[in-house]
Amino acid sequence: MNAKNTKRIVVKVGSSLVTNNGEGLDHAAIGMWAEQIAALLNSGHEVLMVSSGAIAEGMQRLGWTKRPQEIHQLQAAAAIGQMGLVQVYESCFARFNLRSAQILLTNADLANSERNANAKATLETLLKLGVVPIINENDTVVTDEIKFGDNDSLAALVSNLIHADLLVILTDQGGLYTADPRQHADASLLSDAIAGDPALEKMAGGAASELSKGGMLTKVLAAKIAAQMGASTVIASGREPNVLTRLLEGEKIGTHLSSAPNS
Repeated sequence: MNAKNTKRIVVKVGSSLVTNNGEGLDHAAIGMWAEQIAALLNSGHEVLMVSSGAIAEGMQRLGWTKRPQEIHQLQAAAAIGQMGLVQVYESCFARFNLRSAQILLTNADLANSERNANAKATLETLLKLGVVPIINENDTVVTDEIKFGDNDSLAALVSNLIHADLLVILTDQGGLYTADPRQHADASLLSDAIAGDPALEKMAGGAASELSKGGMLTKVLAAKIAAQMGASTVIASGREPNVLTRLLEGEKIGTHLSSAPNS
């Protein structure tokens, strides 16, 4: 990856990472990402975060062990969990003298031209101010008709909205494997591919955990969306030490899905 051509980066972290597999918000992990993002900002990059975890944190605070099916229960859990989520992000970024901002979006916001333009203008202003936007789906108001479905597609749409150069999807897997490594011992990590290649969707199959709605398939589809505006996507483990800074230094980690054969 050519870091010189990678100015604007969207980093997406999933629920299992943010909440340490549902045990509560992982302050240490969020602190590590904040430290890496601070280093990227110091080297001239712009970074936006898309973070899951509000519903998972709300479930934990309410003592719920199983994700509810009822939409209003999910919305209530999100409202409770969002409080904890922004507190941890704010305190972790503050340690590195960085300000963060909460942005809650729905599919309708990006589908409506006026709200789309407003969201873009706000994000651009925050980046100019050196603030790190922490973006999540506005789970307290969404209904089935307007849900993104998962934060992977939200991250891809945000990448397109602000013309990001790179989308980094951090997950609890090492990247995209030729088959589900939890079920197939002979599965191997796919290092490079072209976003939108139909073969990737067959490889990705697999379901997600109790905490998350996404799986590897939603990440592959997100890369396909991001590629429409020229962004490449990296799917990598969020537990890999210094994953963000190493990626931007050109190290090969996880799966790199290029937006075009020569990118």
